[in-house]
Amino acid sequence: MSRSLGLATYLAYTRRTTAGSYTPMAQRPSGPLVWAHASDQTHINALLQLLERMRGQRPVLQMLLSARHTYVDDKAAGWDHVHPEGLPADSLPVAERFLDHWRPDFLLWTGGDLHAALITAASERGIPMALIDIEEDNLGKPGWRWFPDLPDALLRCFDAIMVRDEATKRHLRRIGVPGARIAVTGALLDGAMPLPCVESDRSELSRILLGRPVWLAAMLHEDELDVVLAAHRQISRMALRAILVIVPRDPARTPVFRAGLEQSGLRFVTWSQDEIPEETTQVVLADTQGELGLWYRLAPISFMGSSLVSGAHGSDPNEPAAHGSAILYGPNIRRYLDSYSRFAQSGAARIVRDENTLASAVNSLIPPDKSAAMAHAAWEVASRSAALTDRIADLVQDRLDQQEAG
Repeated sequence: MSRSLGLATYLAYTRRTTAGSYTPMAQRPSGPLVWAHASDQTHINALLQLLERMRGQRPVLQMLLSARHTYVDDKAAGWDHVHPEGLPADSLPVAERFLDHWRPDFLLWTGGDLHAALITAASERGIPMALIDIEEDNLGKPGWRWFPDLPDALLRCFDAIMVRDEATKRHLRRIGVPGARIAVTGALLDGAMPLPCVESDRSELSRILLGRPVWLAAMLHEDELDVVLAAHRQISRMALRAILVIVPRDPARTPVFRAGLEQSGLRFVTWSQDEIPEETTQVVLADTQGELGLWYRLAPISFMGSSLVSGAHGSDPNEPAAHGSAILYGPNIRRYLDSYSRFAQSGAARIVRDENTLASAVNSLIPPDKSAAMAHAAWEVASRSAALTDRIADLVQDRLDQQEAG
């Protein structure tokens, strides 16, 4: 592609003023690789869910997931087909080294914070690129005021541009972006993706717990245990047969949870020891890995743990939403603040702050119609981005099919 005067001047300027080298964090995996850049935490969540959708059709697909101002490693932990990476300095020599190493087959860039060198170098290599979830306000940077044609030049590098609203589309048309490349698709949001579940376990426990109010404390931090148990005592005074399921955030801390339960005097069983709840059981300690999908399906009410403890940052609210469970959460949810805000604004989630507010919230949701209404609202919020996710997946898959055929 021929570079505009502003773009050429900017790239020359960064070559002189931007120091830095690039050292990759990992080797490039074999097979097709999609490079996805996230501008915020919501986009990280949405891109991971997009990858899972695409891997359903192309199991060998891998993702290079980059971000500059957001935390990637924690979300990508345990995903052996996701390779987290920070963005290198925005200069052409560094961008060339980045692309020489990773050789992506497709680039998905979400939100703003456009990096001129990376985008230009990728375009000149013929890498297919899509710009997702763009608003007019995030198309420029303060330092670009000396390069007025820079946004237009960068936007022309993308094969497809998906914008949030008509106003952004009109702005792009005014600065010269061809209308055929622009689609108004709304926001790319993290959404609901059901977790796996052993159906025989669900069926057996549904029969055992039939008629009993069940609530779940998921991803619980050990320092929250006393609050949750105190709340359950209050709940049990109103609903005598209520049963609490506790899923520790870290199963390795199970001994701490067992000690706390033994000290509480509540009657409990430990799931990892094949203990089945009985009529007198008050708490199930669900201390196994990878079975949250089972407990979300059984509990119409979920308190999302690691949210009452300062510095713990919360747990993903899309998980209970995907399984028809009403959502309760504490105030410390920094990592998922945007997601919780969407659920709370729609009446799909409620904040609690201590044992009293937690007990009150659970008691108010025990009537099935109350929890069902809240869970339905949560599902609607979590499903809003499904059509856009499918559209992006189809775009990427079609282009990868063409490359493989070609």
